Amino acid sequence: MQITVDLPKDIAQRPDPAREALEALAIEGYRSGALTSFETRRLLGFETRYELDGFLKAHNVWEHAYNIEDFERDCETLQEFEGKSRPESERQA
Repeated sequence: MQITVDLPKDIAQRPDPAREALEALAIEGYRSGALTSFETRRLLGFETRYELDGFLKAHNVWEHAYNIEDFERDCETLQEFEGKSRPESERQA
């Protein structure tokens, strides 16, 4: 899909006004929760999560930064996986 936006001349004369508008849309969409990190990454054309993380950090976007709750959830998930990968006799010990 393509979206057309009329920009004032002074803004339109910037080096890459289309990219600036796209980045602003992506940042606000991510901050508001309207876009997931995956959708934001695709919108900006980034191939990896690391590229998106760097972009967000450069634009001071911290709302969805990895926090203690994410860490605790990851630890629980890891424990579940570890429990499933052990033989039955080791799980009960």
